[in-house]
Amino acid sequence: MSSRERILGRVRRALADVPADDPPYEDAVPRDYLRRHGDLDVPGTVELLAGNLADYRALVHRTDAAGLPALIARLLDGRGSQTVLVPPGLDAGWLAESRVRRVADRPEDSPYELDRVDSVVTGCAVAVAETGTIVLDGSGDQGRRRITLVPDHHVCVVRVPDQVVASVPEAFGRLDPRRPLTWISGPSATSDIELDRVEGVHGPRTLEVVLVSGE
Repeated sequence: MSSRERILGRVRRALADVPADDPPYEDAVPRDYLRRHGDLDVPGTVELLAGNLADYRALVHRTDAAGLPALIARLLDGRGSQTVLVPPGLDAGWLAESRVRRVADRPEDSPYELDRVDSVVTGCAVAVAETGTIVLDGSGDQGRRRITLVPDHHVCVVRVPDQVVASVPEAFGRLDPRRPLTWISGPSATSDIELDRVEGVHGPRTLEVVLVSGE
C-alpha cells in the first residue's frame, strides 16, 4: 500500500459518519465577516499600501507609465546589476532604457544558475493595502515562483489603482486558487531564538515595489 492510499484511507474513515445531506464546506462555514475595514478612498488605500510596504522594509517608488522604463533602469544601475531575469510575458517596454543583460527564464535552469542572476523584474496579480502584501500568481509577467525566490533583488511593478485592494478578502476575490500563489510581505527575513534578524534566507534580500499610476 502506498502512502497516498494510506492517507486517502484515513480520510475516508474520518468521513464515514458524515450524513449524505451534510452541507458542503463552502456553505457550512459562515462568510459574514467584514470584507474591508474603514472607508478609505482610492488615494488613501494606495497611501496605506505604500506605508505598510515601507514598514516591511520594502523600497517603494512611484512613477507614471511614461517614466517606468527610466525608473527601472535607474534601479538596476543603482544595484549594480549586470544581469536581470525577465519573465516571458513581461512588457518589453519596461526594460527599454536598461542596458543590463537580460536572462530568459528557462525550465532547465538550476537554482545555482538562477542564484547567479543579479535581479528580476516582474509584474504582480494584486497588492493588499492593509497588510502591505504583494501577490504573484505565475502569470506571464510574473513567471514561475522560483525566479522571484532565488535572485537576491526583486523589482515588482504594481499598477495603481487597478491592482490595489484594501483587504485580504478583497484580494481572494480577484485570485484564482488553482494558480501558484506567492504572497510577499517585504524582503525575505527570519530570526533565530535570540531575535537576530537575517534577510535573504528564503527569498530576495531586497524588494523594490514600483507603484505605476496613469495606466
